[in-house]
Amino acid sequence: MKLLLLLLLGLNLIAAQNNYSMRMAVGKPTLYSAADIATGSFGQYRDDLKAYNLDGGYLLKKDLFDWPIDLYLKGGLTYYEETIQDDIYGADLYIKAYYNIDFWKNRVRFGLGEGVSYTNRILEIEQIDAQLHNDNNSHYLNYLDVSLDFDLGKLIKYKALNETYVGVLLKHRSGIFGTIHNVKHGGSNYECIYVEKNF
Repeated sequence: MKLLLLLLLGLNLIAAQNNYSMRMAVGKPTLYSAADIATGSFGQYRDDLKAYNLDGGYLLKKDLFDWPIDLYLKGGLTYYEETIQDDIYGADLYIKAYYNIDFWKNRVRFGLGEGVSYTNRILEIEQIDAQLHNDNNSHYLNYLDVSLDFDLGKLIKYKALNETYVGVLLKHRSGIFGTIHNVKHGGSNYECIYVEKNF
């Protein structure tokens, strides 16, 4: 934890332009669909399956259309801890928009990202989902990145941690109802927590 705080403080001192972002996340898979999660159904599938994610981003446009929306190009690598097979590596490339809500001298962001995702093998949770629905799997799938976070530095009134966001994340891989490789149910949802720093 001390190393993480030191890294975040170091990034804060390197640059103050906030054109870049870095996110570290950890999460667990769920068998709930994205629609279930959006309506408040949460819960991990098993405790022994995990995902560790590192994402980097570049700010494409601040205040898009004069609205409080920041647009980023993002890419990330994910290490999936599996049990019935060797661990898996994945990569995501996506565009993400953050809608900024400022109140009480703080900032809350709702983020929505859309792109593509690749894993070097089929995830265990995706194999289970496909078997439950007699469906297909694919290494390449559509990727959604949905997040909600707040500015930790502004909350605790510690300027060195401004633009450091703590939040929750849904990493969603899917075939978009069969439009990608005929995958209708062989996708995955990982519920994550994360820390993200703009620098």
